[in-house]
Amino acid sequence: MSSMKDREEGFERKFVFDEELRFKASARRNRALGLWAAEKLGKTGAAAEAYAKEVVVSDIEEAGDHDVFRKIRKDFDAAGVNQSDHQIRRTMDELMAQAIEQIKNS
Repeated sequence: MSSMKDREEGFERKFVFDEELRFKASARRNRALGLWAAEKLGKTGAAAEAYAKEVVVSDIEEAGDHDVFRKIRKDFDAAGVNQSDHQIRRTMDELMAQAIEQIKNS
């Protein structure tokens, strides 16, 4: 019985660890994505940092990455930035992989 309980607790610890990693990686990815998008929008310095924070905050609207994508897409469209949906999503994926690697190596 105790081995079953130990196993269950091990799964719970792994789940908590994985969720924490995902949360940290998403926040890091969203900041990097915000800086990337800010550059495309012609923002620099404090304006770029402020925009990156807006992107991070936009992630709390709903589960998943849809809210972040919609913000970037809307802002690009409003500013006339020529980036396809595919390019935005590819950048999101690349930055997520980088964020996960950075967290694992820290």
